[in-house]
Amino acid sequence: HSRGRARRPRNSTMTRVTLLDYGAGNVKSLYNALVALGCDVEQTDKPEAVASAAILFFPGVGAFGSCMAMLERKQLVEPLRAYIRAGRPFLGICLGMQTLFESSEESPGVAGLGVVPGAVGRFDVASHGLCVPQIGWNGVAAAQPSPLLGSLAEGDALYFVHSFRVPRSEAVAPWVLCETEYGDRFVSGVANGKVAAVQFHPEKSGAVGLALLGAFLASSTAEPPPRAVAAAAAGGGSTRPRLGAGKLSAGPCRRIVACLDVRANDAGDLVVTKGDQYDCREKGGGEVRNLGKPVALARRYYEEGADEVTFLNITGFRECPLTDLPMLKVLAEASRTCFVPLCVGGGIKDLVDAQGTRSSALQVADAYFRAGADKV
Repeated sequence: HSRGRARRPRNSTMTRVTLLDYGAGNVKSLYNALVALGCDVEQTDKPEAVASAAILFFPGVGAFGSCMAMLERKQLVEPLRAYIRAGRPFLGICLGMQTLFESSEESPGVAGLGVVPGAVGRFDVASHGLCVPQIGWNGVAAAQPSPLLGSLAEGDALYFVHSFRVPRSEAVAPWVLCETEYGDRFVSGVANGKVAAVQFHPEKSGAVGLALLGAFLASSTAEPPPRAVAAAAAGGGSTRPRLGAGKLSAGPCRRIVACLDVRANDAGDLVVTKGDQYDCREKGGGEVRNLGKPVALARRYYEEGADEVTFLNITGFRECPLTDLPMLKVLAEASRTCFVPLCVGGGIKDLVDAQGTRSSALQVADAYFRAGADKV
C-alpha cells in the first residue's frame, strides 16, 4: 500500500481552526498535522469556542458512553449539535464520527448527537477469522463525489483503530462518503455539504491522510493555507490511477514497523541502540552503542515509508519527575514530523521521583498520550 511522503512547502498563510479537546486521548497528533498544513490551531473544551469556530475538528477516542458523558459534563452537546446542523465546516475523526449517530451498541441507552440517522454496531467478523478491534491500514471506496477523496489512488490506505462500526443502511445512505471492508463493508466516512467525519485517522495516515486534511481545509475556506492546498494536490505522491466510485483503494495491509531501542548513554543523552539481551555496549565494556538520535531516526524511517514507529524505552529513569521524563520530549518532537502511529513501550509503571512524588502507571501513560503517543 502507499502512504507516500509528506511534503511541507515553506511559505504559508495561517488559517484559524478550532480543535475540540474534551479530555480524552491523544489530540497532539491532529494538532501537529494541522500546524504542518499551515493552520493556527486553537485547542479548546469551551462551549463558546465551539459556537464561534470558523472550522471545527472533533477527534474522539475511547468509549461512546464515556465520550458523550464528558461532552454533557462540559456542556458541549448542544453547541456541537447547533454547529453541525447549521452546516458549518466540521470534521469528526474516529469516535468523533460515531458520536454523530443516534446511539451505539457499545453503550446501550446512551444517546449520541443524533445528527446522522442510524446506530453504531459491533463488528461481526468471527466467521471471517478477523480480530476486533481493527488496528492497522485499510482502504476506502468512495460512495459520493467529494474533494476529500479526490486524490485517492489505487493502493492508498489509511490508519484505523476501532471495535465498533457504522453498518450500511437506507437511513444513512444519503450521508455515506466512503466505505471500507473488514469482514463486511461498513461506513467509514460520512459527509453532507461542509460537514464530514471519518472512522480512520487521517493525521496518522501519512501523506494520504494529510492530503485528505488538506482537501478538507481547501474546501472549507476561501483562503486555505498553501501547505494544505499542496498536500491535497500531492496526495500520497502516487502516479497510479485515481479510483472510480465504489472501488476499494486497498484491503487490510501488512505494516512496516520501525522499532527503536532507546536508552541513555554515559553522558545522559538518549540514543538509539542495539544489543544482545540488553547488553548495548561496544565489545570489551566500551561505550553504549550509538546508532543515532531517536527523533532524527524516527523521521528518517517515516520518510522512507515506515507505517508505524515504536520507541522501546530500555532505561529506567526511576527518579525523574513525571513532567521531565526524557521519552516525553522524544515523543513530542517526533510527533511534529512523523504522521503515522507512534508507540512507546517500557517505563509505563508507578514512579516515585527524587522528591518523593508518586505517579501511577495510568498517569505515566496519560502523559505519553498527551506528548504524542498513539499506543503504549
